[in-house]
Amino acid sequence: MEEALKEEMGGVVGFEVDDPGLALATVTEVVVAANLKDAKVYVLIRGSEDEIDKALKTLRHASTFVRQQVAMNLDLRHAPHLHFLRDTAEEN
Repeated sequence: MEEALKEEMGGVVGFEVDDPGLALATVTEVVVAANLKDAKVYVLIRGSEDEIDKALKTLRHASTFVRQQVAMNLDLRHAPHLHFLRDTAEEN
C-alpha cells in the first residue's frame, strides 16, 4: 500500500497541485501507520531554505486535496491523513 500511495502522491503533487514551487518536489517515501489512519509523506525539495519552507507549507495546505485525489485515483474508501515532512536523508 505504501508504494502505491507513494507513486500516486508523486503524480498528484507533481501534476495536479497547481503551484510552481512544487516543481522540484519529489515524494521519496510514505510510511503508513498500522491503523491506516495516518501517513508520513517524506518529500525531497530542491532549492533554498525559503523555497523549501514555502513548498512544505503549500503541501500541508493542499493535503486535503491530495488525500481526496489519491483516494479517488486508488479507489480507496478511506485514505490516511497526510503529514508532509522534509526528507533530509538525500540532501547530504
